[in-house]
Amino acid sequence: MNRILLLGKNGQLGWELRRALAPLGEITAIDREEVDLSQPGQVREVVAGIGPQVIVNASAYTDVDGAENRPQLVMSVNRDAPAILAEESRRLNIPLIHYSTDFVFDGALGRAYTEADAPNPLNLYGQSKLEGERAIQSVGGLHLIFRTSWVYSLRGNGFVSKVLRWAREKESLRVVDDQVGSPTWARMLAEMTSLALMQADARGSDWLAERSGIYHLAGSGAASRLEWAQAILALDANPDEQRCKYLEPAKTADFPAPAQRPLYSALNCERFSATFGLFIPRWQENLRLAMDTSLFGG
Repeated sequence: MNRILLLGKNGQLGWELRRALAPLGEITAIDREEVDLSQPGQVREVVAGIGPQVIVNASAYTDVDGAENRPQLVMSVNRDAPAILAEESRRLNIPLIHYSTDFVFDGALGRAYTEADAPNPLNLYGQSKLEGERAIQSVGGLHLIFRTSWVYSLRGNGFVSKVLRWAREKESLRVVDDQVGSPTWARMLAEMTSLALMQADARGSDWLAERSGIYHLAGSGAASRLEWAQAILALDANPDEQRCKYLEPAKTADFPAPAQRPLYSALNCERFSATFGLFIPRWQENLRLAMDTSLFGG
């Protein structure tokens, strides 16, 4: 059985990874209370203390607007900590799984991005995540970097939960229709990670070394924020509770924010599917399953 170190246990993805990775071995799951990723010494100490055989880093500074005013902290968590984890992984000759973002792109391409497309982040968060990717790659070693997009769960205060709440509070909602991405259920992302790791575990380090690199891993297809919101309300298990009668399109410019967002950052995930032989469901199917599952407290 593997000893797995999971960082970011209380996030949307981390919470799902604790369940999805359980068949692979003994999990030591930690969060910011146990280790401060902005402190390099703490990062090295936690790895040395656990002696893992796999490291899964689901931790990051993700406040896109807040990042603009905290560059030192953001770079420490999103660039420097992944570099240290990569160094420790290489020292131990173990795999590092790390998550990045569609925000490494500027959204100007007008189609779903592939791994071959050149990054050009528009904000500090995206820049920090790109530099984290590059730091891991420069260290080398066994690594899988999964870029994802618009991650959600029914836990916490993500977009799906917000739309359901807003629809119960307001008679009309304005949602942007000029931002397009790939909505990604955190549970699907965690399960795909587990299945990819199972293959690496079964086939060995040489197999993984040949496949180390960056992969896009997100819900299949693309949607605007407005289309996503429409699907959420259509799948609401208690539509009678909705006060919202009008879902109106808006533009990103109508909601000024400190950080600029890419307008079209959907991800093409064909390379992941071809490499690992795994089918990624369309985002609509995942959303339906996510909202069905939430009825039973899943």
